[in-house]
Amino acid sequence: MSKHPIVHIEFSAESLESAGQFYKDLFGWKITQMPDMNYAMFESQEDFGGGLNPVQENNPAGTVMVYVGTEDIEATLAKAESLGAMTVVPKSEIPDMGWFAMFRDPTGNVIGLYTALNQ
Repeated sequence: MSKHPIVHIEFSAESLESAGQFYKDLFGWKITQMPDMNYAMFESQEDFGGGLNPVQENNPAGTVMVYVGTEDIEATLAKAESLGAMTVVPKSEIPDMGWFAMFRDPTGNVIGLYTALNQ
């Protein structure tokens, strides 16, 4: 069976700059602002990271998104759907990074899937 580690976590943020500074000061995370994508990336000291998404209607304050790594997004989505999930975002490219998708589990939690470009 393929491994499916948690590979990325996103927090909603009113201000990407302020939130980035907060987590940098609190945890010492490296923050990379990506204004062209309206996004900020963070890296922890444990080789784990995530991002900050702006608060919007579809991403309200308090939203935390977990992304699970998979070797085959389409197969994982198909299996999730066979178990009662619903695809929210089909496999989509993240330029120069990889691909992602999102599904809603039977309880209503939205989970992201991710495959890196170099995988």
